Amino acid sequence: MSVALHEEHAHDPAHIRKVAMWVFLGSECLLFGTLISTFLLYRTRTGSGPTAADVFDIPFTSVSSFILLMSSLTMVLAHHSSVRKDYRQMRLWLVATALLGVTFLAGQVFEFTEFVHEGLTVTTSPFGSSFFVLTSFHGAHVAVGVLMLLVTALMSFTGKWRPDAGMDVELVGLYWHFVDIVWIVIFTVVYLLQV
Repeated sequence: MSVALHEEHAHDPAHIRKVAMWVFLGSECLLFGTLISTFLLYRTRTGSGPTAADVFDIPFTSVSSFILLMSSLTMVLAHHSSVRKDYRQMRLWLVATALLGVTFLAGQVFEFTEFVHEGLTVTTSPFGSSFFVLTSFHGAHVAVGVLMLLVTALMSFTGKWRPDAGMDVELVGLYWHFVDIVWIVIFTVVYLLQV
């Protein structure tokens, strides 16, 4: 009985998409693990450039982090609405999640601009290079997540989206929660432990 159930699951397109997303997220863990390890190796190699204590604004980054973490709550609400087949609410929460993601990205752009004014750039030092590569790469993942959220909301609004085909809210949610969890690690390791 369980073998037949397992075989039935193996050919279910929704199950295949979910497994593929988990495999992708596993590979992303390796990538971010490498970037974080690189940062840890170079965090004290500032040369004549500014150090983390010179440029990091922990209160500002804490607010940005809170905004991104709140987007996980709106993502849960979007998924819950999709399960209930309340697509109007689902679209509302997807757009709210995307707006919180955009707000986080705007904060990151502002922070990067301030760092450049303080003298920290990609070419200033190994610390600067590893910091900007890590945080920019995470920002790119947030931007991709925002696009996924908006495309899902738009497709459901136009009637082209079907929960049983393509990129559903659960898969977008898995990706979004992964991005949030990675940021918790980055915020702790890169910001809080360096000052």
